[in-house]
Order: sequence, then structure tokens, then C-alpha cells
Amino acid sequence: MKQDYFVIVLAHSLHGRLQRIHISHKFLYSAFGCLAAVALLIFGVVGSYARMALKVANYNSLQHEAQVLRDRYENLQKKVNQTNQQLASLQILAEEVGNAYGMKKQLAGSADLIAEAPLVPSLGESLAEYSYLRTTNIAGRSRNLFARADANILPAGWPISGRLMDGFGHRMDPFSGEGAMHTGVDIAAPLGTGVKATADGIVIHANWYNGYGRCVIVDHGNGYQTLYGHLSHVDVIEGQEIRQNETVGRVGSSGRSTGYHLHYEVRIHSTPVNPYRFLSQTSAMKSGNQINEFPF
Repeated sequence: MKQDYFVIVLAHSLHGRLQRIHISHKFLYSAFGCLAAVALLIFGVVGSYARMALKVANYNSLQHEAQVLRDRYENLQKKVNQTNQQLASLQILAEEVGNAYGMKKQLAGSADLIAEAPLVPSLGESLAEYSYLRTTNIAGRSRNLFARADANILPAGWPISGRLMDGFGHRMDPFSGEGAMHTGVDIAAPLGTGVKATADGIVIHANWYNGYGRCVIVDHGNGYQTLYGHLSHVDVIEGQEIRQNETVGRVGSSGRSTGYHLHYEVRIHSTPVNPYRFLSQTSAMKSGNQINEFPF
């Protein structure tokens, strides 16, 4: 006869009495099943914790590597900015020496004529011809403007009267919170304040320009350019001749801006330089941490 239980016999060592304990198969199998389930649960918890600890360690390692790369990038960016400023200074010095000794650059050579063009130009050829004519027209007008004896071709003075909010150089980006190079100066002023050109020139850009928002760029010749960003309105058009102290636009907060102000840059051969050297020497500078005001 098949039994469906186990018998455990317990004997007393002194009295010699026997005690039988019956344990059914179902109870024994259930106990083993519970133990197996508990073991699997413990193994799963330990495994999950180990995976989480590994992910945290990997995350910390990646974060450390990212910080190291960020520091290296900032150092390289500082070196590049310093090199660009030194190059711009050397170019200014070379131009001053050349002007002092009457030296001028000579352009030689011309493109040879190639195969005959088709009767109907392509779209690309039409755009290229338009760009060439537009550039030639602006360049010719620039030569006529800068040839005047009363031309003010070097930026001088402040484009608006207001509070200097941020200067040229390395700073914390107000949007990303990371280090960034500020390529100009920010001057706070009420919305709609007129922005004046700081030198005679030709408007080469008068439209939206990436993070600068509504932006005007004026070419003053000899590699000098000024940029006026975050405007609320543009009062000039591309190719227009403009004289010093004429209005190019109105103060606003377009583009990547945190408030009404003007972003002003001076560029030499497309490289932004510190505009302080071109500002008026009569600016009222206040000591300490107070904000400076620069009247016209």
C-alpha cells in the first residue's frame, strides 16, 4: 500500500518513549516550493541591485569623462580666442605699418575664359551671377564711400546710451549654464531706443541672424565690421550706404536674449575683438561693481 506521507520517529533518551510525526508529501513539496520562491526572489533583488550599482558606477564614470572633456574644450576655446585676438592685433599692426610706409596690397591674376556658356543659364548659375553682381555693386559703393575725405571708417563711440550689462570675454551662458565666449558687449536700454552706426560703411546684412535675432552688420572697409544684434526693428537695407551716428535699427530682445538690450560687436577680418579699444575715451567709468553708463 502506497503511503502519501513521511513518518519521523523521535525517541526520548531517558525514558525511551517514541513519538511519531507524520508529514504529508503535499506539505513537504509546498515547503520546498516556498523555499525555492524565496531563493529566487532574493536572487532577483540582489541581481537588480547589482545592475543598478553598475549603472550608477558607469554613469558617474561618464559624467567624470564629460566634465574632463568640457574642461578641455573650454581651455581649447580660450586658446583659440586668444590666438584670434593676437592675430587681429597683428593684422591691425601690419595695416598701420603699411599705411605709415605707403605700402598697399596688390591683387594680381584673373580667371581664364573657359567653355562657352549655354544659351539658358541654370538656376545655380543665375544665383551665382546675382551674388557676383550684388557683391561687385556693394564693393564699388564701398570704395566710393571710403574714398571721401570726411569718411569715418573706424568704429568710435557707443551705439546707444545705456547700462553695460555684460562685457567681452569668457562667461557663463545664460541659457545652458556652461562656459561660453561672449564676442561683444551687451548694453541695456528701453525697447525701441534708436541704435546708431559707430562709423561710415555699407550695410551687408539686415535680417534675422541665428541667435542674434534681428541683426545689422555694417562693413567699414579695411576688414572692419560692426554688428548690432537683438533688434526689435531694422531701419536699413542691405547695400545701403550709412554714415556715422545714423540709425540702423531699434533696441529689442529678438533671438537668444533675456531682456531688452543691444549686443554690439567689432570684427576685424571676421574675427570678433574687444570693442573697448574703439569706444569713446570720454565715457564716464564708475569704480567698483556698479553698472557703467556710456552717454554719447
